[in-house]
Amino acid sequence: MAVPETKEFLLKVIDILLDFIRATNDRNEKVLDFHHPEDMKKLLQLEIPDNPVTLQQLLADCAITLKYQVKTGHPHFFNQLSCGLDIISMAGEWLTATANTNMFTYEIAPVFILMENVVLTKMREIIGWNCGDSILAPGGSISNLYAFLAARHKMFPGYKEHGSRALPGDLVMFTSDQSHYSVKSCAAVCGLGTDNCVMVPSDEHGRMITTELERMVLERKAKGQIPFFVSATAGTTVLGAFDPLNEIADICDKYNLWLHVDAAWGGGLLLSRKYRHPRLSGIERSLSVTWNPHKLMGALLQCSTIHFKEDGLLMSCNQMSAEYLFMTDKLYDLQYDTGDKVIQCGRHNDIFKLWLQWRAKGTEGFADHMDRLMDLAQYQVKKIKQNPDKFYLIMEPECVNVSFWYIPKRLRGGTEGFADHMDRLMDLAQYQVKKIKQNPDKFYLIMEPECICPIIKARMMQTGSMMVGYQPDDRRPNFFRSIISSAAVTEKDVDFMLEEFDRLGHDL
Repeated sequence: MAVPETKEFLLKVIDILLDFIRATNDRNEKVLDFHHPEDMKKLLQLEIPDNPVTLQQLLADCAITLKYQVKTGHPHFFNQLSCGLDIISMAGEWLTATANTNMFTYEIAPVFILMENVVLTKMREIIGWNCGDSILAPGGSISNLYAFLAARHKMFPGYKEHGSRALPGDLVMFTSDQSHYSVKSCAAVCGLGTDNCVMVPSDEHGRMITTELERMVLERKAKGQIPFFVSATAGTTVLGAFDPLNEIADICDKYNLWLHVDAAWGGGLLLSRKYRHPRLSGIERSLSVTWNPHKLMGALLQCSTIHFKEDGLLMSCNQMSAEYLFMTDKLYDLQYDTGDKVIQCGRHNDIFKLWLQWRAKGTEGFADHMDRLMDLAQYQVKKIKQNPDKFYLIMEPECVNVSFWYIPKRLRGGTEGFADHMDRLMDLAQYQVKKIKQNPDKFYLIMEPECICPIIKARMMQTGSMMVGYQPDDRRPNFFRSIISSAAVTEKDVDFMLEEFDRLGHDL
């Protein structure tokens, strides 16, 4: 493309992006314009052509893509752990895409490699270590995988060359039954088998029961197996629970087990003055920590870090010494080449957006941000408690996950217990399903509901007014779980959320 044409095209793309940012921050705009997949296909031109389309068509493609994209930065989007649209971080991502460089050697990414070194060192200091090594990985699941691989390498270094023949027996790992599924996935991917990932029971608040952990460790040892790895969770996905890290660390010290802390979600509270303790007390005793700045800290996706207390372990575990990339006779200090200490070789530049955002906020600004999010969650809890006829708080939250049921109008003010409420809610939901099926010309049933939650969620998506997730757990049927992790959210947005639940569901 000629330079004037290129400039004109890019400026028009920027106009489209700025329009989307404006709409994202406009509370009068919908969070989403929902269409079923088959209907959505008819609105889009998804086919790959044999011949190139015009620049004008490409601009139209960009515009329509954002038109039907969910506005995850909207103040009424409470659906996912990662949401919000930090403008500084977004600007960093734009620059990153423009630079378009890999992160495996210093020679092709000198500035970004140095930024990564500084930021990750700072994060380890915040964890409580004055040593160690870190890397940015493509998501918390891969970060947890790095922790597993490093732990096995540290305890059984012969595995790298000889595989399972180097092991003295069957390895066993432990995690909470509320942990992220990626921990169990490590057992499947790395050859232990999911039977050897022991799911430790949690209490009613979602925290690992440490007496059960110790009992299960001893039980597996008695069978001749080799316990070696414990993954504690600091901020579970559903309930936002924090496992008791000091108690788990005591057990790991006692039985020589590697302690990993999956703080992908709750790690942001390490920056909080008010809420770090007791939630994250003891994290400094762990040997590895997953921490995702793209969650509570609000960095743009993706931005996930994995940290190790021991320096050199990543390199020892993963190094393959590919001479065509990682030559030993370069003119600079080779410690800044990161490609040989990761399993993926090439890495996307995920550091600049975080570095720029941290520069804009400062560590003190991040502390204020964390405290503000937690205070907003407490505000929502207060509002729920002030309306016990409409809402039922499932538990006091430890993080910004607020779990609750909504009670429709016809079930309010009765004398029956809430278990009876839930039974009646389920019966009413099934009645509505029956009526929908009896009128297929008027209504389309998206799914068979387990509870009233899917019906409200369907109405929510069809109106596009907000998004809040729901799910069941081992102790209860479907309930709503709202997440406040966007800096754009205010008390008025929390009020709107609760009022919208009543508008959407009062007649059920």
